[in-house]
Amino acid sequence: MVHGKTTTIKLILGLQNITSGTVVINGYNIEKDFTNAIKKVGAIVENPDMYMYLSGYDNLKLVANLYENISDERILEVVKLVKLENRIKDKVSKYSLGMRQRLGIAQAILHKPNLLILDEPTNGLDPEGIKEMRELLITLAKKEKMGILISSHNLAELDNFCNKVCIIKNGMIIETSEISKIKKETNKDIEIFEVDDVNLAKKVIGEIEVIDSNKFKLNISKEKVPDIINDLVNNGIKIYEVKQEVNTLEDAFFEKTGGNVIE
Repeated sequence: MVHGKTTTIKLILGLQNITSGTVVINGYNIEKDFTNAIKKVGAIVENPDMYMYLSGYDNLKLVANLYENISDERILEVVKLVKLENRIKDKVSKYSLGMRQRLGIAQAILHKPNLLILDEPTNGLDPEGIKEMRELLITLAKKEKMGILISSHNLAELDNFCNKVCIIKNGMIIETSEISKIKKETNKDIEIFEVDDVNLAKKVIGEIEVIDSNKFKLNISKEKVPDIINDLVNNGIKIYEVKQEVNTLEDAFFEKTGGNVIE
């Protein structure tokens, strides 16, 4: 039995009692060997905790003291990774929400975890902050060789940079798969045509779904597209573009859940 996103993350991190099932991280059971299980894990649950009246650097120094052998060089390396070099000596109270989120991630990765768990990392961020967060997480995954588990309502954003998804409906996991696979499974055979005369196209083809004065949808397999193009061209209709309608992660989600509220 799985609950909501934040509860699930708390269970994984050992912050909430597990009533059934097990959590194993890096080969260690979180209940039987918490220290080793959590050793290579970094996390931000809900909002990152920090001292607002201290500088970003002092906040990192305090967190570094909780671990063994975190050098000043590592702190500066992390500061550079999250792109806070120019503001790290400023008080956190002067930071934007996006900067505080990045400082929170810096705190979470000081000890070089191989798993980073984030709860709604783009929540409340403006478009620029979301873009910076996306680029940072991609960098961490590639440069730091880090697996990143993200919980989010923002499916369009996850679609941009995640490669696997786990969908929860009414407290239960209903799908765990690669995003490309889940989108492919739910794709329909729908082609979008852009032409100079939709009304004439309707007379030639018959049943079509008109999008606007120049575009229409047609539910046909790819193999039938050349025949449709031939019919249109032979009737003097100019074709500007033909493309397959591809599902987004959000489309796939609603297809899988039947339109349930996003968990």
